[in-house]
Amino acid sequence: MKTGQHHSTRIAFAAAGFVFSAIIVCSSFILCSRGANGTIKKELCFTVDNRNVYLFKLFSPGGMVAEISNLGGVIFRLYVPDRQGHLGNVVLGFESLNDYLNNVPHFGALIGRYANRIANARFTLDGTTYHLTANSHGTNTIHGGKVGFDKNVWDARDTATSDGLQLTLTHLSPDGHEGFPGNLWVSVTYTLTNDNALRIDYTATTDKPTVINFTNHCYFNLAGEGNGDVLNHYIMIDADSVTPVDTAGIPTGALEAVAGTPYDFRNPRLIGSEVSRLPHGYDINYVLNHPVGVQGLSAKVWEETRGRVLELFTTEPGLQFYTASGLHGTYSGAGGKRYYGSYGFCLETEHFPDSPNEPNFPSTVLRPGQEFRSTTIFKFTTLTH
Repeated sequence: MKTGQHHSTRIAFAAAGFVFSAIIVCSSFILCSRGANGTIKKELCFTVDNRNVYLFKLFSPGGMVAEISNLGGVIFRLYVPDRQGHLGNVVLGFESLNDYLNNVPHFGALIGRYANRIANARFTLDGTTYHLTANSHGTNTIHGGKVGFDKNVWDARDTATSDGLQLTLTHLSPDGHEGFPGNLWVSVTYTLTNDNALRIDYTATTDKPTVINFTNHCYFNLAGEGNGDVLNHYIMIDADSVTPVDTAGIPTGALEAVAGTPYDFRNPRLIGSEVSRLPHGYDINYVLNHPVGVQGLSAKVWEETRGRVLELFTTEPGLQFYTASGLHGTYSGAGGKRYYGSYGFCLETEHFPDSPNEPNFPSTVLRPGQEFRSTTIFKFTTLTH
């Protein structure tokens, strides 16, 4: 398959919102790759500033189907078998890819250059202070600024491999974009494995010292997208502490033990078992117990009615657990169902919020000559009872 140009369009925005030049050019799916380990199809959906936006549909022999776009790397749909073998979409998302152009919940999208928050929209590196775009509480930066990774059209290449079906997205984030230093070359590979896992591999290089923090912002509901809240899901998170935050979501710099708090999920329990003690639900970074860079089982979630199980493995040191308190029925999904608070949960594998301003946190600095690598795996199975 021929890829697009080797640069990504910087999409303009105006005070009233993002302004795009989009031309709808819908077409039927065409075969892209086929092998013993599944099939990949693609659809040309529309163009943005002369860049083609595709929807790739990956069919795994294990029964899963993943629909992923090169617009923001969005995981548009993720169909997973339940204990009866029935497929259901387990991620929240808009009804159409067009809806991702101007909306901000980051459903299923790639997040960068810096996922989560940077205090006061600035940081100092090697004696130079960099001023970023403030788009959170009027003073802080969140999820890379106003035009983050989720608003870019990425170059795409698909492959059927022995490990499963792969979609590799590449993007050049130019020096100074949203205030971040250095040209940053980013590659993200989604692999839908033969044994029903979605693996995400991130790599990046730079030509100037910079800071980075990548994640994917999927909202999961193992009962199926739009089928009520997730408070009856069981969850385990392998973390002894969290990074407490102020009212703007900025870490205090301390580590706080989860023992005796609503944040303690070291032993599995219902998400909703103590949520009443948290006015805005869960939105906190967990300090994972495994060593930084070592892949470990970091969380496990299951829902008993349909029997789906999600196991999370990552090399990242942190996990932002979020129960979608920002959804208030404004957005609706594939079946027209409205999304409300706690209708999904996010497991955002990443470094800690505001790490550039907290020297005691694991470093997020990337320098020329280094290559950043990170892996996250969402593994799906079913309950046996």
